[in-house]
Amino acid sequence: MIKSIIPLSAIISLRFFGLFIVLPVISVYAMNLQGATTSIVGIIVGGYALTQMIFQVPFGIMSDKLGRKGTIIVGLILFGLGSILCSVSTDVLTLLLGRLMQGAGAIGAVVTAMISDLVKEEQRPKAMAMMGGSIAMAFAFAMILGPTLGSWLGVESLFIITAIIAFTSIVVLLKAVPNPPKITHTYNKKGAVTSVLFNKNLIKMNITNFLQKGFMTFAFMIIPMVLINNYEWIMSDLWKVYLPATIFGVIAMAPAAILAEKKGKFKEVLIAGIIFFGISYLIIGTSSSATAFVIGVVLFFIGFNVHEPIMQSLASKYAKVHQRGFVLGIFNSYGYFGTFLGGLLGGVFFESVTLFDIVIAIAAICVAWAIMIFTLPNPLKKQTAYLNLEQYDKSKMTEYDNNDIIDEWYVNDTENLLIIKYDIEKISEDTLKDSLKIA
Repeated sequence: MIKSIIPLSAIISLRFFGLFIVLPVISVYAMNLQGATTSIVGIIVGGYALTQMIFQVPFGIMSDKLGRKGTIIVGLILFGLGSILCSVSTDVLTLLLGRLMQGAGAIGAVVTAMISDLVKEEQRPKAMAMMGGSIAMAFAFAMILGPTLGSWLGVESLFIITAIIAFTSIVVLLKAVPNPPKITHTYNKKGAVTSVLFNKNLIKMNITNFLQKGFMTFAFMIIPMVLINNYEWIMSDLWKVYLPATIFGVIAMAPAAILAEKKGKFKEVLIAGIIFFGISYLIIGTSSSATAFVIGVVLFFIGFNVHEPIMQSLASKYAKVHQRGFVLGIFNSYGYFGTFLGGLLGGVFFESVTLFDIVIAIAAICVAWAIMIFTLPNPLKKQTAYLNLEQYDKSKMTEYDNNDIIDEWYVNDTENLLIIKYDIEKISEDTLKDSLKIA
């Protein structure tokens, strides 16, 4: 599993690193370009997320139908070209176009789906946690390196670094990532599109991703501008807030992942992160000193990193094998819409509404959000059986099509396996095997 997951995690985390590395400084940088206004800058901060939102589902469906690797390569090429355009921009409209092109390479859901293809059900939580952890680590390093390299080499250099990462990742994909197994899916009423769109647990997870990402970009819109405008910091000083915030955020990741994945406390971990979000914004909006403001930012990073390692894993638990790209595409689309809206509203409200009023509204949203998550059940434990088709008859699986004993089943043609996900409270593996054994 490790050999398959590490290169994929590296690809997605490096791609996010390329997006995150400019977040701490892009609002200040864009304000100095020709034609800049706070509203346009807000769109630039979250603009990549708009095209991410639009293309997540098409990329996910394309990967389900045409293959994961080719889809990922297309996305990385678009991301690299957009980064180059950002690096040469001299006005806000060109920078915005580059950011939109960066976002058009919407491969997040595809990589997650490919990881799901390559690992067994029992290993998937660990694999997803590894990927989520690698993204969170990319976020952490980007928060430190962004202000430092941006003030030393110029923000334009950050986009060049991003382009290099994108094109290098294609080589890693082709050389180090194995092809996923060929899967024959079972399409029945349990796999209908409506079961994805109207699944109440998926809806709650989609809303959670929307709010988490929205609060993130809103924070990155206001943090550097408040520190520079209100507390007279300079860009090269921003590491003083991002470094401690990053350290505490990384420390929070491990216990959050263990509680969720090992102890099954997904709901409790999500609520804890929401509480940190609410408290952090209240401190940010009411602080009268840079020290208090930095404490608020640290608490925000803790809340974000508590969520990040488990979000993709939890969403994937509600997805059927042949619809993972679709489900995770929708999930990521909500997140990217939140990212775009957070940047946009940050730019619009920054000059027209007091920060205090904004954070009070955010705190109220956090209360409603926590109540919604309280109604989310922790995912039930399911067991997966891997049966050799030389010994078991897949045609007998039709006996289980019209009940809820079997969550899903499919055939791994590459390894000649019948793979069945079933409810351990309703049937044992021995009983299942006896019913399917070739006479």
